[in-house]
Amino acid sequence: MANTSNESFTNFTPYEMKKGEDYMSADMREHFKELLRQWKQELMEEVDRTMHHMQEDAANYADPSDRATQEEEFSLELRTRDRERKLIKKIDQTVERIDKDDYGYCDQCGVEIGIRRLEARPTATLCIDCKTLAEIRERQTGI
Repeated sequence: MANTSNESFTNFTPYEMKKGEDYMSADMREHFKELLRQWKQELMEEVDRTMHHMQEDAANYADPSDRATQEEEFSLELRTRDRERKLIKKIDQTVERIDKDDYGYCDQCGVEIGIRRLEARPTATLCIDCKTLAEIRERQTGI
């Protein structure tokens, strides 16, 4: 999970289905809950690092260009943290879906999203086909 600003994971062991195991078994759901817990923890640690950085570096520079550079840096960090805050909320909602046995199936067509897609994007709610169609519609309508 080296890159937390987008939904990609690198530091985990891929889930290997056991012979005869049903899709979204208890073990599989626990695997995804653990991925989501780790991801959320990393995001929370990043928020703490940002707060400390902003508190420590909050100097009042006399030079207007130095002040502007610092303000732009802080603004960028705050926008990133806001995206991560929204992502944390989405992670919490996904954990709730797992707890309600409503995880791993496409919200539009009901098919299995698939383990590898969910490992790449644990908060996914659409199968790849429905997501592709949604993206095509977005491009065509501009919404």
